[in-house]
Amino acid sequence: MLYVWIKIIHIISASVLFGTGLGTAFYMLYANLQKDTKLIAKATTEVVIGDWLFTLTSGVIQAMTGFILIYLKGYSLLSFWVLASILSYVIAGVCWVPVVWLQIRCRDLAIFASANTISLPDEYKTYFRIWWLLGIPAFTLLVIVFYLMTNKPTHFVILFH
Repeated sequence: MLYVWIKIIHIISASVLFGTGLGTAFYMLYANLQKDTKLIAKATTEVVIGDWLFTLTSGVIQAMTGFILIYLKGYSLLSFWVLASILSYVIAGVCWVPVVWLQIRCRDLAIFASANTISLPDEYKTYFRIWWLLGIPAFTLLVIVFYLMTNKPTHFVILFH
């Protein structure tokens, strides 16, 4: 019974992690396409809050429940799908850490520009582009983790059949 409850928590946290990532990416892109500095300041503020509340907590829960499930099921940490999942998850996390810093910088620059009724500086645009580019591998890696968790392939070739 413990396994079932941990698995439910794991699946919900995976959904929250993935959904928050997609939601914040869409919201930031949408706000930036509007070219309205006040909207961008509001959106970046909310994205930073959302990332801290949902992405960070679900990411931690995801890792904890994942290791608990591996232990409860008796899977080897050396099996292909477990190693590939952990590696993909860690690399996605490595992409996420600078994303948080970039979001905070974007938020601060947008709030300053909005408060002073000036255009967003080039620095904002650079940070936003890097933020977006780091999201692509993070998103792709989480899709790979979903694949690995649901299919549990024994070797790399199965990924491409």
